Amino acid sequence: MDDLRKQAFTSLAAILSTPNHIHKSFLRVPLEKGKVIRIPAFRVQHNDTLGPYKGGIRFHESVNEDEVVNLAALMTLKNALHEVPFGGGKGGVVINPKDYSDKELHLICEKYVRYFSDILGPDKDIPAPDVGTGEREMDWMMAEYKSINPGKPYRGSFTGKSVVNGGSLGRRGATGKGVYFTFRYMLHNFLIEHKEWLSENPNPFAKTTLSLGDRPLKIAVQGFGNVGSIAALEACRCTHLQNKVVAVSDRNVTLFNSNGLDIPALVTFARTNKGELPTTEKQLSELGIEVVILNRNELLYLDVDVLLLAALEDQIHKANMKQVKAKIIVEGANAPVTGDADKYLSDKGVIIIPDILANAGGVIVSYLEWMQGRETQFYSEEEVFKLLFDKMTSTMTTILPQFYDDPYPLRQNCYIQAVMKLCTILYRHGKLY
Repeated sequence: MDDLRKQAFTSLAAILSTPNHIHKSFLRVPLEKGKVIRIPAFRVQHNDTLGPYKGGIRFHESVNEDEVVNLAALMTLKNALHEVPFGGGKGGVVINPKDYSDKELHLICEKYVRYFSDILGPDKDIPAPDVGTGEREMDWMMAEYKSINPGKPYRGSFTGKSVVNGGSLGRRGATGKGVYFTFRYMLHNFLIEHKEWLSENPNPFAKTTLSLGDRPLKIAVQGFGNVGSIAALEACRCTHLQNKVVAVSDRNVTLFNSNGLDIPALVTFARTNKGELPTTEKQLSELGIEVVILNRNELLYLDVDVLLLAALEDQIHKANMKQVKAKIIVEGANAPVTGDADKYLSDKGVIIIPDILANAGGVIVSYLEWMQGRETQFYSEEEVFKLLFDKMTSTMTTILPQFYDDPYPLRQNCYIQAVMKLCTILYRHGKLY
């Protein structure tokens, strides 16, 4: 029996450590200035044990094959952890969207769908927005999918679309709201219900939780895009915890005020300035906001209680991990903390709420959008957020008792739960032998 079990786990490791398919191409795009360029593009389909492949399409100059493979694997684990009936996939195009006109971006989106049309579809592989893309790009892509697949179902071919085009109410804010919810649930709902048990628990993470539960919390948010700005708004409006968002950053700057920032005013400014924060004293004076302007990376090293990472991967790593002072790190982005940094900080009692737990709001509401498109019946925003928080609560009530009851960091607990789900289904499918 032990030999059979070992053989099964060897098979499982082989299945989950490699993607099912790696698709790559060069999109041939004529620019408005007259020249033609070829842009590298990827679609990685990691695993479809639980359902159709699901994952965003990233437009960023740093996109590469290894990154997309890793992100697709994370999607497999994320969907398994939250009991969402999708597999893991991811896409990427190697561009900086700011370098292209709207007409050129439209053409890039159309080309992406044409080049990968054979592998995409509502029951095969369902892309969504990611870094550098949004509902506009998903609208364009679904329109192209519809035009090259006449007579076939198309509403569920892409999620994250605009509401008027079949998207779901609440999708735009889902990831940011979910990111904040995981942190709030841990320090409010779970702490209130299990305070006596946690106070008797020798686990160092229990002590970290208790130390933060009954006092005002200083929060810093890295990244002020769709995820970071929404999470910051949720934090400053929360009535359950005493929060002060003292710092936010984007690719240009960190803004700091120890008494708390005017997050609604900064969100309004960013929405009318291509998503970017103010960077000059003049801009801040016109807004009536008092802040200290810092280098964008200084946010990571501020003396705060909570660090919410909503930018890109590999932000905290071996070279800077010893400068981090936060007691809780919430991964709103995918893989912002490297393995070395994760182990070092966890050994110090820092709680890291990992990406596959914290930022699943987007894929959960994408699933709701996919279902609404199939049924052509749509939920209210209130219904969407209730379903989102119910799903995340269900995951947290499973994971948190295990986390506080054993020596493993939260990331490992999440991985174990996700892999066990996949292992069970693969065994039932007769794939482990």
